[in-house]
Amino acid sequence: MEILLQSVAPIPSHALVALLAVILGGFQLTRAKGTRQHRLLGWLWVALMTYVAASSFLISEIKFWGTFSPIHLLSGWALFSLVMATYHARRGNIRQHKIWMVLLYVLALLVTGLFTLWPGRVMHAVIFGT
Repeated sequence: MEILLQSVAPIPSHALVALLAVILGGFQLTRAKGTRQHRLLGWLWVALMTYVAASSFLISEIKFWGTFSPIHLLSGWALFSLVMATYHARRGNIRQHKIWMVLLYVLALLVTGLFTLWPGRVMHAVIFGT
């Protein structure tokens, strides 16, 4: 954990907020939908995800195109997905809202999270100690 906290900004806050988003998102997916609690926690999750996606553009450990990597394409998609999911919820299209949110949770947090475990990355060192 010390490796993470001593990393260059915004890596520590990005990783910690992403972890919080994984936990809160998982909680949201198991709870009753349409309640006041669901809406309030949903807005909190959107804020967390916005920070995670936006802050990723300031992280350039892997460079494919200038300072960007394929992971940044997913960050752009995540921001777009947040807009789409919110739009559908506000319009009452709950089926589409659910599809966008589940895809966002799985692709932007879980799949991307696995990429952070790649050797040479900060989270690989945090988890595996190397």
